[in-house]
Amino acid sequence: MKILDKLDKKAILCDLKARDKKGVIEELATPVALLAGVDKGDMVKVLLERERLGSTGIGGGIGIPHGKMRGIGGLLLGFGVSRQGVDFESIDGKSTHLFFLLVTPEDLAGLHLSMLARISRLLKNPLFRDNLAHAEDPERVMEIIQEADEDF
Repeated sequence: MKILDKLDKKAILCDLKARDKKGVIEELATPVALLAGVDKGDMVKVLLERERLGSTGIGGGIGIPHGKMRGIGGLLLGFGVSRQGVDFESIDGKSTHLFFLLVTPEDLAGLHLSMLARISRLLKNPLFRDNLAHAEDPERVMEIIQEADEDF
């Protein structure tokens, strides 16, 4: 499964306004929950509970908040860029700028891990990260992801 199979243009936020971890998660979850027809508060709760186990700020300016949620029909994705950067309690202690939000049903652990791995592989490419960080609109984000995801 490719990223764009599940990432809706309406769930791409190219200028996140939040200044802290909880705010970023809430901001990213808003369009994803709306598109999926689920309660945003429930989604945020699942994501924050996962954060309590350990930060999903993986370093290099990247955060991948993720979790498993009851009552959703399939894998949900969101993407956002924070121009100013956010303290996401990253393992390298640096600000986080790029965020992929991932929520899957509780019974699809394999799909969850597979999409996490796919996103992580793409984000290892510095040019990919730089292009995403400078994308001005959701259409450009989708083009960048499509070009990179074709190689996998």
